[in-house]
Order: sequence, then C-alpha cells, then structure tokens
Amino acid sequence: MRHKLGYKKLNRTSEHRKAMIKNMLNSLIKYEQITTTLPKAKVLKPVADKIITLGKKNTLQNTRSLVSKLQDIKSANKVTKTLSKRYMSRKGGYTRIIKAGFRYGDKAPIAIIEFVDRDVNAKKVDIKKSPKENKEQEKVSQTK
Repeated sequence: MRHKLGYKKLNRTSEHRKAMIKNMLNSLIKYEQITTTLPKAKVLKPVADKIITLGKKNTLQNTRSLVSKLQDIKSANKVTKTLSKRYMSRKGGYTRIIKAGFRYGDKAPIAIIEFVDRDVNAKKVDIKKSPKENKEQEKVSQTK
C-alpha cells in the first residue's frame, strides 16, 4: 500500500532536500533550463509549476509568499513580472522534462528540465562578454 508516501526523499535529510530544491528552483527560474538527474527533475517539476501559478495571481500576499519560498527577490520579481505574463493563457504544465541519456561516471539517468516557452538568451545571463562586444554595445546605446 502507498499510504503517507507524498514525495521522494532522494536519500537526503529534510533540510538538505529542501535547500537543494530551493537552489534548483532558483537556477531554473534564472536560466529557464537546467540539467540534473531524472529523479531530481521529477521532484522539481510540480514545485516549479506551483511557483508559476502563485506568481500569476499578482497580490501582495502571493509576492511575499514567493520571496519566502524562493529566498531571492530577483527570482521572485522574474516570476511575477516575466514568467507570469508569459504563461497567463496557459492553465498548467509550465515545465517539461526531457531525458538526456546517462551520466558518464555512474550511469545515473540525466534529464533536462525547462520552461515550455523559454527564452533562449536566458542561459547566457552570467556569461561575461569580451571587451570588444562591450565597446560595440556602448556605441550602439550611445547612438540611440
């Protein structure tokens, strides 16, 4: 029987599991696509969908709840301002899991979890630009 089995424990303590899910959720919101193991992706998917649903109802209470759950104001702002507008017409299913083979070292199943209509440029948020590209962008911004 399957009584009181509400979630996967992932061989971790509750504090470690909660912190890991929170970190993965913040990374998913920031980059809109992450690569992880399949069991972790399956645990993360319903949590991410609930966060997007919470962000769609734009009230002060929901914003405070988002900041409390994500522990990051930038992620909460992105959820309320960008992602909630993108998925306003969609009633659910904001993320997808794509199986991506097996890890080289231990043959663990790897999966890619991403938002359905993701922004492709979101993965390049932390990549530093070369000095040449920075000068070109400054010239373009000065001419506008």
